[in-house]
Amino acid sequence: MNYLGLDRKEVSKTVDQLNNLLSNYHVYYQNLRNFHWNVDGENFFDLHEQFEDLYDDAREKIDEIAERILTLRLRPVSTMSAYLNRASVEESEILEDEREMVNTVLENHRIIIENMRKVIRAADAVEDEGTIDMVGGFLAELEKASWMLDAWRAKKHESVTA
Repeated sequence: MNYLGLDRKEVSKTVDQLNNLLSNYHVYYQNLRNFHWNVDGENFFDLHEQFEDLYDDAREKIDEIAERILTLRLRPVSTMSAYLNRASVEESEILEDEREMVNTVLENHRIIIENMRKVIRAADAVEDEGTIDMVGGFLAELEKASWMLDAWRAKKHESVTA
């Protein structure tokens, strides 16, 4: 039964992009856990909490992306090796510098935002409004989180003049 009115073959390109997004989110999630566990120093409290907020959000997004793929009647990738093979986000080493951690998170965001735009274009081509709506919301949230991290990064090394 085709309860969505979408052709399975047509949505396969969207699902391919969603599986890329799922993979990118898994690697990003683990990078955030890494930074949450390893941040210390002057900005420990701020960044420890921020990384936790971001990985909690990523965990929810991971589930929503996988469930959207299932809603489209296809299967999400679901192994670490598949995530690592598909992801454009790279696994981070343990970092000691908090600024380098934030720079890495912002680079992860850039890649994920680019991936989200590809999902939206693929979904638009087959009139998959459910995917467009879901990912569009994710996109706005990640853009805002990126702005906030970039503002934190700027305050550390730039003085604001009146």
